[in-house]
Amino acid sequence: MPMTATTVLTARALLLDMDGTLVNSDTVVERCWRRWAGRHGLDGDEVMKVVHGRQGYASMAVLLPHRPMEQNHADNARMLAEETADMDGVVEVPGAAVFLASLAGLPHALVTSADVGLSTARMAAAGLELPHLRITAESVGASKPDPEGFLKGAAELGVAPEDCVVFEDSGAGIAAGRAAGMRVVGVGPRAAVHGPDALVDDLTQVRVEAGADGSIRLHIGRGVPGAAA
Repeated sequence: MPMTATTVLTARALLLDMDGTLVNSDTVVERCWRRWAGRHGLDGDEVMKVVHGRQGYASMAVLLPHRPMEQNHADNARMLAEETADMDGVVEVPGAAVFLASLAGLPHALVTSADVGLSTARMAAAGLELPHLRITAESVGASKPDPEGFLKGAAELGVAPEDCVVFEDSGAGIAAGRAAGMRVVGVGPRAAVHGPDALVDDLTQVRVEAGADGSIRLHIGRGVPGAAA
């Protein structure tokens, strides 16, 4: 639920979604997926309810359940190329750059449904530094809401899942974090309806504090002193 006072979560590592969490790419996603919906005779509004957080082929499988999966993978490759060529309107989620800078030297990873090319292009377009550890579409065999990506991120950081906090904006991503046994901070309006453990409008409402014991303390809420501005 929305924070009326500061909430503090303690973790050993943070796992960060990209689209909708660090990068606002909604205008591109809308353009590309509504074009795709038109080509397949689907309602654009209904398509947009499905696509956030998932890899493209997984969204297509939900929307076109009788189509062979190999067609979804081929179509997804075309969609990724289309999205990677379109950076118009891609910006950082407010507070993202300061938030990422505050994680320097602390265990964290990007866990995104985008592939290497798309994630690299969007982070650059938003003026954001890529985390050293990145779990992308190429890294996993299953898309969110499957927890594979988050579990792989935790394993590569050497941190138990229960000691990780996930930052996510989508229903699929929040479900994946929960399935991994992790706590979830929801970012933005899409997250609100999925009941994350904590909710912020954007990353200006998060302050990161490094503990002497190697822990990460997250101060979450409106008006958090020293949060990203």
